[in-house]
Formats: sequence, C-alpha cells, structure tokens
Amino acid sequence: MTARVLELIRRRAMNKPYPKYKHSGAEWLGDVPEHWEEKRLRFLVDSIEQGWSPQANSTPANEGELGVLKLSAVNHGQFLPHENKMIEEIPFDQGVIFPEKGDILITRANTPELVGDSCCLNETYRNLIIADLIYRLKIKNTRVDGFYLVYFLLTREGRVQIESSARGANGSMVKLGQSHLKDFLILLPPLPEQQAIAAFLDRETGRIDALIAKKIKLLELLAEQRIALISRAVTKGLETSGKLKPSGVEWLGDVPEHWEIKALRYICRIETGDKDTVDAEDDGDYPFFVRSQTVEKINSFTKNCEAVLTAGDGVGVGKVFHYYDGKFDFHQRVYLFSNFKKVTGRFFFLFLKENFWRVALEGGAKSTVDSLRRPMIASFPFALPPLPEQQAIAAFLDRETAKIDALSAKVTTIIERLKEYRTALISSAVTGKIDVREVV
Repeated sequence: MTARVLELIRRRAMNKPYPKYKHSGAEWLGDVPEHWEEKRLRFLVDSIEQGWSPQANSTPANEGELGVLKLSAVNHGQFLPHENKMIEEIPFDQGVIFPEKGDILITRANTPELVGDSCCLNETYRNLIIADLIYRLKIKNTRVDGFYLVYFLLTREGRVQIESSARGANGSMVKLGQSHLKDFLILLPPLPEQQAIAAFLDRETGRIDALIAKKIKLLELLAEQRIALISRAVTKGLETSGKLKPSGVEWLGDVPEHWEIKALRYICRIETGDKDTVDAEDDGDYPFFVRSQTVEKINSFTKNCEAVLTAGDGVGVGKVFHYYDGKFDFHQRVYLFSNFKKVTGRFFFLFLKENFWRVALEGGAKSTVDSLRRPMIASFPFALPPLPEQQAIAAFLDRETAKIDALSAKVTTIIERLKEYRTALISSAVTGKIDVREVV
C-alpha cells in the first residue's frame, strides 16, 4: 500500500494512526500498535476439522433437502449457502459437520489465488454439510472475534502466509495443510477493539460494495445498449421511417424493403485452417487465430487478406469473432470468411457477430463440445443492404460503440479503484495503520 493511498484512507475515514507503535518482529508486517499482540492461529482455535464429500447431484438442494457445500460457498468473506449440491441421504455411520453460527470456514484446496478463502457464519444451517475440501474452525471466542479474523485472512498480510504455505504437484491446484494453517501469525488487538474494527469494516465495505454494485449495473446497461444499437442497425438500418418487408427468416423478422437476403455461401468464401495450437510461437511475427478470443503468434502466414474468423468448436462457438486485414494464420478448427461479394468485410463482421450465435444454439452438434458444420454455416441467412448503406452503418456503429466502450472503460476503472480502496482499507484497519476505535 502506498503512502498516498494510506493518507487517502485516513482522510476519508477521518481516522488517525495509533499514538504508539512497536516493531512486530515480522518484516512483512512492519510496525504495529504498541498494545497489540501477535499470536499463532493454533492458540486462537479450539478445533480444526474438515468435512466429507459424498456423491451428489449437480443441482442445489431445495427446501427440506440435504446439500453438501461447494468450494464456491466460501466467497471472499461471504458465505453463499445456495452454492451446494443436493445429496440423497447420509449413511447412519458417517460423521458429518453442519455449518454453525460463529464457525469460520476456510477452503483447504483450490487454485493458488483462491485457496484459503474464508468466511464467518452468521447462522446455523442444518440442511447443509461441510465438504472435505473445506476446514471448519471453532475459535476461542474469548480471545478472537471471528469476523475480525476473516478480515485479517483476506488482507495481503493474510494472503502472504496462505500462498507461501499452500502446496501442490502442479500450479493449477494446491492444498493448505492444517499444520501450516495453525502456524499462521495473527495480529491480535484486545477483543473489544477487534469487534470495533470488524464493525467499522462491515459498515465501510458495505458502502463500497453498494457503489461497486451500482457501477456493475451501469456496465450491464451499457452492454445492453451496445447490443441493441448494433442489432437495430444491422437488421433494420439507420432510417427509422423506411418501408419494411418480411425477410422470410423467423428470427430476423422484417427488414428494409430494398435489402436482399442471401445465404452466406453466396457472399463469401468459407474455409478452415491447417494449423494446431502447438504451432503457436511466443515470439512469432504474425497473428495466429485459434478458438479463443486470445490471438496467439506464429512465424508463418497462409493468408494476406481482409477476413472474419470464428471458432468452429469448443466453448468459443458463437462467441468468438475476429476481424482482420493483413497477413495471418489460423487454426484447423477456425472458420475463415473472405473474398466478400456484395458485402464489406466490416459489415459482414458486425452482422455475423450479432446474429451467428443462433447457428451455435439451434444447429450445433452436441457431443463433448459444441461444434459447427460447414453446411450449417453456408446456409446461414444474411441481410444485405446496398454497399454504400453498409459502409454508412459500419461507420455509424464504429463511432457510436467507441463512445459506449470509452464510457465502459471509465466505469471499469472506477470499479477497479473502488476494489483497490476496499482492499487497502481492510488492510489498514486490521494491521493498525488507522485507529477506528472512535468512529464506530
């Protein structure tokens, strides 16, 4: 945390530092308030247990049914009881742990970024059981406040200990052992002060979260506005008073009277690549289009043209689109559209990106992954305005969507700064950089 951020927190929260500090003895903790203690977690808990994971359905438990918690039930300080899987019954000889009020739950296995996520429970849940990848901590509530402890574990100071202690055979999934967990160093103010800090953070993070929620809602509205703008322009044109005619395509509806409807095979060339993912090279000179939104690099090119590309199978079907004009190569399961006739490449891209998902949804061959077949693509109906109108529509959409994108970028920046401020505020309070005792 920079000095500027700390000063901003103190000014906005009307907090001052504590009158006296001492060195904590841990370089990563720095100085702490003089009257605070440092204790290993083993001295603050009565027990640490892990649950049991039975065979379960993929759907959550309804009222009156039993469910086993998923890792996602523990979500950055929040408990999400709906994140569970329904189970039919519990064997009579199987010991289970029900989450109870005051319990602290900590994920003991996950990705390096998510392992050790924690929350403190406000109530007891008798229809849910704790899974074996989640620890349940019973704390000594005369020594430590559960909500304060969770706030501490969520800070950078807490995460440093978690991430350095987690172990795994590969980098994608790691586990946190009980012995490491018990050895965590916890900053411990007097209990009433812990409760004051937790109450202060509940109030202030609640305000920040409300602001973030409003900004996220604004982003959703901007995204909806962007989609509606494109959809209207590429299917109805820019004129609002022109005559319409039935397109003959149910999902397309009426189109301007002077527009044509053509199957995609009549307006472009359709082909797939001959490369595989392993052909990508980090230091390649040319774009290499694969089945994701990420564009890789490669040292060769097979095309030098204006083109539109989309994923032919995998999770990107109907979602991943690229427009490019130049030298490039592409994956064997990526479809390339080029050699456009009666359509500009840019209008083709805009219309396809807005409407092509219908092919993936309605005509996709569903086996292990969604996939597209050339006949399905070739017969896709395309609405064609005259070329000058296509150019006008594309220019209009490029201009107007750029405005929406710029505003969305500003909102996203505000969200990131609010999240940064939230994280810094929690860290400042639970490490004693600010004194909140008189503002609760």
